Amino acid sequence: QVVLVESGGGSVQAGGSLRLSCAVSGNTRSISCLGWFRQVPGKQREGVAGIDIGGSNTNYADSVKGRFTISQNNAKTRVYLQMNTLKPEDTATYYCAAGRQYSSDYGCDNFEAWGQGTLVTVTS
Repeated sequence: QVVLVESGGGSVQAGGSLRLSCAVSGNTRSISCLGWFRQVPGKQREGVAGIDIGGSNTNYADSVKGRFTISQNNAKTRVYLQMNTLKPEDTATYYCAAGRQYSSDYGCDNFEAWGQGTLVTVTS
């Protein structure tokens, strides 16, 4: 079983930065990618970014390209989401997810585990 724990959320003014972290533990043998998602109450969950654990390929939602960067540590035990130039519309609960399949077209998919989420609030 894969366990994911997010941290780093908080409140920031528009234009500011935050760095989210997701600790990955447990049986990760079947995991090939990690992704970040976000959700606002009453709206559909949105994929933000994904990373291929083995090759470090990445993909991003158009809404965050050029502002957000996904990365992982060398031990593959943490995945990060560096968020710069934050906008009020980035306000959401951000979730980390572990997937079994990565593709250049669809990013990280076939998810095995999700974290509990961390709230990001961007004020104008």
